[in-house]
Amino acid sequence: MNAAQIVIRPIVSEKSYVLAAVDKYTFRVHPDAHKTQIRQAVEELFDVKVVEVRTLSVKSKPKRRGFTAGRTRSWKKAIVQVRPGDEIPIFQGLANLEEQ
Repeated sequence: MNAAQIVIRPIVSEKSYVLAAVDKYTFRVHPDAHKTQIRQAVEELFDVKVVEVRTLSVKSKPKRRGFTAGRTRSWKKAIVQVRPGDEIPIFQGLANLEEQ
């Protein structure tokens, strides 16, 4: 897998903005990717130095729409801490919009 296949997209939520203030960024990642692959992918894509990677599997939840019942997909999330002073511009631009 290459870096673009490992890091699928950033996660945009209130909690991820709070973590971004302390140099921790949240991404949706490939379910089969391990911490070393995630670290290398983030360093390659965003030109930052990764200090720590934490991963968790988000479980599927039951959903209903009328009589039709189903489940959402399960997926994998990674919280990546970068070296102090480094930043990922995707999150910085969105955080600046909230301050205005």
